[in-house]
Amino acid sequence: MRLPLCLRPCCVAAVVAAISVAAIAQAPNIVQQDGRYTLMVDGQPYLILGGQIHNSSGWPSELPQVWKSLADLHVNTVEAPVYWEQFEPQEGRFDYSNVDAIVDGARTHGLHIVFLWFGTWKNGNDHYVPQWIKIDSKRFPRVIRPDGEPIDVLSPLGHTTLEADKTAFATLMRHLKQIDGEQHTVLLIQVENESGNIGSVRDNSAEANREFAGQVPSDLLAAAQKQTGTWSQVFGAEADEIFQVYHQAKYIDAIAAAGKAEFDIPCYINVWIDYPPAELPQRQLDTPGIAYPSGGAVQKMVGLWRKLAPSIDMIGPDIYTDNSQFYRETIAAYHRPDNPLWIPETGRGDSFAKFFFYALGDNAIGFSPFGVDQTGWNILGDDPWSAHAGNFALIKPMDREIAKLEFEGKLKTAVEEPGQATQELDFGTWQATVAFGFPQPDGRPAPGTKDAHGAALVAQLGPDEFLVTGVDASVIFHLPGKLPWMRSEVLSAEQGTYENGIWKPVRLWNGDETDRGLCFHQQPEIVRVKMVKF
Repeated sequence: MRLPLCLRPCCVAAVVAAISVAAIAQAPNIVQQDGRYTLMVDGQPYLILGGQIHNSSGWPSELPQVWKSLADLHVNTVEAPVYWEQFEPQEGRFDYSNVDAIVDGARTHGLHIVFLWFGTWKNGNDHYVPQWIKIDSKRFPRVIRPDGEPIDVLSPLGHTTLEADKTAFATLMRHLKQIDGEQHTVLLIQVENESGNIGSVRDNSAEANREFAGQVPSDLLAAAQKQTGTWSQVFGAEADEIFQVYHQAKYIDAIAAAGKAEFDIPCYINVWIDYPPAELPQRQLDTPGIAYPSGGAVQKMVGLWRKLAPSIDMIGPDIYTDNSQFYRETIAAYHRPDNPLWIPETGRGDSFAKFFFYALGDNAIGFSPFGVDQTGWNILGDDPWSAHAGNFALIKPMDREIAKLEFEGKLKTAVEEPGQATQELDFGTWQATVAFGFPQPDGRPAPGTKDAHGAALVAQLGPDEFLVTGVDASVIFHLPGKLPWMRSEVLSAEQGTYENGIWKPVRLWNGDETDRGLCFHQQPEIVRVKMVKF
């Protein structure tokens, strides 16, 4: 029997090779499969181990210390700002020097990039727009407070402002395609930064007030599943905030669409989230425009944003509290069927490091502490980030493998909480008991750690094979309903690492290293364990 020409082995190999080449040639993109997301880079899932540099560190003069800090942190990706005021210092004249310096430096140091567009909004203000916009409030209208006072925020109803931002952002994206369309150094683009109003819930200009008194637009009614009426009739006490959400989402969506028409890579927004007053005692009023920038995709608004801004590929929360319950609630609010989980900013202090493992367990495409370079000045303090560095040093040698296992739904994590020194991970035919703290003598409960920082990662590689690592944790496998070593035991336990996707064992663990479970302290150790039933 002769195979059709298209199915002969040589042709099949050629087709597979062509598909692989096509996947590698494709720009970074976000893929969803079986309810899980991944960032696909060069045809493979990619996990962002990120470091966001300070807001004023995106200058060539600052980059030498930036690269050193990022190397010490063991990141694979740098988050770096692009300032509209620097990029377009005079209307229609663009300066690519900062962008090019960051791209060149990242390539030299083997890093990918997430660029942050500081355009119309930066932390709820207009402080990074060009001078020619700041001095012309007639062309580029500001938000007006209810008392008639203008503030240092540009209005999303400013059509000229929108066109100017679209032009600048599209120009940036066109330039990035020219210099990076084939190399894929740049993975994502953040559109604006913690957008919204600080100082007023919404714009109260004459134009805005006329619109607010009228009927709610039909696309918003459909997104919110509401009936017709004025803004106050439809949304009641939330009408002012939702008015700002609507116009801000449409504004940013238009900017993202213009940029992606030039260079189609994923665009996202980051969010200054809504914290309970107890978490930020300096802001006792839980009010939009005071506690957080009004109009942003805070927890209660993320669903509306996803519908109103389809050109935005994902919404990432910036989380700056180490309250574990609130942190996990925030992850849950943004880990949605319509939104990939991505933590673009979080605290750099050691107390935030364990949330990296929570994020991995929830299929995050990446995790990035903020302010990681050593400028000597940090608005959030200069806490050490040694625990983040330890986590990234542990995961970076196998970041592609971890990303793939996440995407396939084969990875689970256990994270220590006060009073929870042991946890169980369920892999169906196998269970993994995770215990935190050392030493763990025979027959005694696990002691836990003093500050509840332990964590473990377990991924299933085959029916009886697992990849295991952790921080101040032990992992022991057993059959469901059986004690460890009852009808099962370790067949082999190899400590090793991945090199270019290939597992390279360095030594065997056995006896003393496995009898009380696979124990991980502070050293970045990884073990592949095969279990056997008898």
